[in-house]
Amino acid sequence: MGAGVCHPDAMHGRWLLFLAAPALLAACGAGGGERHSSAAPSPGAQATSSTRAQAAPAARGVKLTRIGSFDQPVYVAAPPGDTHRVFVVEQSGKIRVVRDGRKRSTPFLDIHDRISCCGERGLLSMAFAPDYARSRRFYVDYTDRSGDTHVVEFRRSGSRDRALKTSARTVLVQQQPEPNHNGGLVLFGPDGLLYIGLGDGGGANDQHGSPGNGQSLGTVLGKILRIDPRASSGRAYSIPADNPFVGRSGARGEIYAYGLRNPWRFSFDRTTGDLTIGDVGQNQIEEVDFARRGRARGVNYGWRVFEGRRPNFPDERASGAVAPVLTYTLDGGNCSITGGVIVRDRALPSLVGRYVYGDYCVGKLRTARLGAGSATGDRSLGLAVSQLSSFGEDARGHVYATSLDGPVYRLTAR
Repeated sequence: MGAGVCHPDAMHGRWLLFLAAPALLAACGAGGGERHSSAAPSPGAQATSSTRAQAAPAARGVKLTRIGSFDQPVYVAAPPGDTHRVFVVEQSGKIRVVRDGRKRSTPFLDIHDRISCCGERGLLSMAFAPDYARSRRFYVDYTDRSGDTHVVEFRRSGSRDRALKTSARTVLVQQQPEPNHNGGLVLFGPDGLLYIGLGDGGGANDQHGSPGNGQSLGTVLGKILRIDPRASSGRAYSIPADNPFVGRSGARGEIYAYGLRNPWRFSFDRTTGDLTIGDVGQNQIEEVDFARRGRARGVNYGWRVFEGRRPNFPDERASGAVAPVLTYTLDGGNCSITGGVIVRDRALPSLVGRYVYGDYCVGKLRTARLGAGSATGDRSLGLAVSQLSSFGEDARGHVYATSLDGPVYRLTAR
């Protein structure tokens, strides 16, 4: 996504001037001459696991409440147990604090001088350590001046509203062969470990490496990683012994799940620990992958052999590939999935237990009930966010949606 350069079409391979958007984030896709379909959506299109309604009423009692305006917001998070603060990540390099509903004038962290922005680059997410109240540790994911991915640990200062920029400690660096498909999410799972989403390296058809990075266990690109980010025994991080590929010759032990194109946003159900991944497609299909807690361990989600359920390289194999539970086409103006969260906010009874997600270009919020192997009841919420870049949750489980136009909204009771 980015700085007037990456049209949503670039999520699927075409770099165009997009004057209406100041930035188009890491949900962007291929780059490099592909084209996408422009037909209109149809129920059950492309073997989707849930029928998309052509029209649906707004969810009962749900509305969007604006909490403030920011500079290209791309993520919302909060420390465990802190019910007073919400942190908004700005792609341009700052993290802002909203305390008791009011935006603080001084940034929590400002690293604009360390990053490249924008396009699909920039400061892309943050995650608070489970023991943040004691350790003050948090992590950010950004692309540096050369466009490479950095996961960096920082610590909060004595003030709950300020970080110590000088506390930076690099955890992981990954070279990026292209300016797109950077992934960009860091997120602590229910096991207390840090999960990191990385795209396939960019370019059309996962063109780097053989047979593409998504299917190669020798690279972390096209994967979700699982690590303990704390420094240990002179190493920047440690690899959990129960990771699926630990000890396998030629495989990176950090890998938790693979066969992904650009997992821009994924989430853990705060009640069950189930994992949901919104994986950005290429020419035709956007997908949602889902696994019960711990069941995504070692799973191959099929890219580049499959785009959604559609064979993309029919002559190649993706061993044991698991199909998405929900797909949709690029018809009707869709361009790139913005993965969301399973709602647990009891103030929104019509949404509790349902997955909320959307598409960057269309901006319409949708909801579905996800299960192992299938999704049901996929419908529109009757709400829309322009340039829908991300979703997030606070310590109470309230759900937020961000717009690259600047606004950040909370889903609230009508």
